[in-house]
Amino acid sequence: MIDDNSIELLSIDISEPKIETHKKRWKQISLTDLNNLEEVIGKFSPTIVIHLGARTDLDGKTLNDYNANIEGVRNLLKILNKVQGLKRAIFASSMYVCKPGYIPKDFEDYCPHTIYGESKVLTEKIIRNHNPQYVWSIIRPTSIWGPYFGEPYNLFFKIVLSRKYFHMGNRACSKTYGYIDNTIYQIQSILESDEQKINKKIFYLGDYTPYNITEWSNEIALEAGFKIPEIPYFIFRCGGWVGDLLKNTGVTFPMTSFRLRNMTTDNIINLDLIKEIAPHLPVSRKEGVRRTIEWIKNN
Repeated sequence: MIDDNSIELLSIDISEPKIETHKKRWKQISLTDLNNLEEVIGKFSPTIVIHLGARTDLDGKTLNDYNANIEGVRNLLKILNKVQGLKRAIFASSMYVCKPGYIPKDFEDYCPHTIYGESKVLTEKIIRNHNPQYVWSIIRPTSIWGPYFGEPYNLFFKIVLSRKYFHMGNRACSKTYGYIDNTIYQIQSILESDEQKINKKIFYLGDYTPYNITEWSNEIALEAGFKIPEIPYFIFRCGGWVGDLLKNTGVTFPMTSFRLRNMTTDNIINLDLIKEIAPHLPVSRKEGVRRTIEWIKNN
């Protein structure tokens, strides 16, 4: 595995790092700021680039709201063309290039259901059309969770730990999620794999065993020391309608119709491609829950 003490690292982000010790490697620059981005990247002259920067919330109203995802990747590609010695790059997309439950026939079969998803479809098309000369891969992370996560990925933990989550009988679904340490291992495995295995390929990232939501929520509650009750499904439906009405007035409510559909729609992703080059995930789901709740308690 890559040892970050043996290589020089640079972090470029519009937001400051959540970990204090990372600030010494950080430059505050927007992906849409072409001139400053080019100056800093050109001076650093990287041999490897991992592009994770994006707006990822679902609150945008138009594609222009996600300009960091569209013009941002155009800017980066333009700059990387000029970097001498660049060997590899990984570009992050999203599983939301297809709506939950949709099974694409190939990696160019798109079915986004949010404007954010549409912006990531454009991200992928821009990269493919550009077709860089260096070795490149696209990753589609699933819902990645663990210490230091933020919205929307921490909402499930927030709802369960605040005891606002209730079982809905056999309506609970199964989904592909990914614990953060396992995702890092998968990204490192892409960087370390032979060129022919990863060049110009797209990889979904996530844990290899799908998460049954009932089982996972029980693990979270058990670690926190309580038991989750069960209520009839129609109450969830009513809660979704209430949440929709409150959202229109700017009030946040733990349930909406959109969230309920996500909670009851299976979304199991085929991870065979990444599993081939990263076969042994280092952290179990239960251990990930323990570490995450410990981090929440301390923060």
